Amino acid sequence: MTNDQITYLVFGVVLLLALAFDLGLLSKKGKKVTIKQALVQTFFWVGLAMAFFVFMWIQKGQNLALQYLSSYLMEWSLSIDNIFVFILIFSAFGVKEKFYGRVLLIGILMAIIFRVIFITAGVALVHKFEWVLYIFGAFLIYTGYKMFTSSDDEEFKPQETKIYRFMKKFLPLAPHDGDGRYRIVENGKPVYTTLFVVVIMLAAVDLVFALDSIPAVMGISRDKLVIYTSNIFAVLGLRSLFFLLRGAVSRFDYLQQGIAIVLVFIGLKMLGEHWISQWNIDKDLQVFISLGVIVVCIAGSIFYSIFMKKEGVPPDVEDKSV
Repeated sequence: MTNDQITYLVFGVVLLLALAFDLGLLSKKGKKVTIKQALVQTFFWVGLAMAFFVFMWIQKGQNLALQYLSSYLMEWSLSIDNIFVFILIFSAFGVKEKFYGRVLLIGILMAIIFRVIFITAGVALVHKFEWVLYIFGAFLIYTGYKMFTSSDDEEFKPQETKIYRFMKKFLPLAPHDGDGRYRIVENGKPVYTTLFVVVIMLAAVDLVFALDSIPAVMGISRDKLVIYTSNIFAVLGLRSLFFLLRGAVSRFDYLQQGIAIVLVFIGLKMLGEHWISQWNIDKDLQVFISLGVIVVCIAGSIFYSIFMKKEGVPPDVEDKSV
């Protein structure tokens, strides 16, 4: 077996064992997840991602391992933005807390399937038409600018999205959760509950986020293994991160600006790749610079959010988010 095949095999086995462990021991059906449990699960998934980083270093070398770490941190930070939208979706459809874990799990597993398809198509497209990377770079700069300048008033409204309107138009929807079921029979006809709607919404929203995150990862690394593994590890950690941060995510007022700066940096890097290669900048140095920018911007924006209160946010609103 080649090194790549061994690495993919290890990744697949670890992933299956981790999911079995998470579902069998760390998660219980129909139970509320406490902060302590969420913390354990978060340490579990982050620790697993870091263990794979060490394995990558040993198996594939320093450069590729650092590309993986940079990509994982990029995806992980974007996950926090996902969580805020997830909270709005759960609130909009009145999902009971005891169903959170199961709905999140199914939605995230669906998101992984969609991401794998999306990544495969994106990698194939870039392999055939390398100039597409310039489009990705310009898109990231535009996205970063929009994210940096967006107003808090632009609130996401799940019932006004195209995916919900599509489901409402073509599927018989029930205005309740069906006591934890996704499809029930009413008056002799099958109808889909709010839990089914939420699962589809979670997967669809994550796919929209992937339009930013996957090009961003491609700006860090072109290696398929890095792109696949960093994405999947970050998405799998979303569920535990949701339970850990759902009360505090609104306190990260400036995280969006930190992510925006990173997206613009990676977009500029993609657009300027021709000139960067002419300057003979060492590949290892490029990876270290990318990793440094990601860490400084994300950590800096989180700490700044903690110590600096955003103007116009009353104290009582902040207290409720704890």
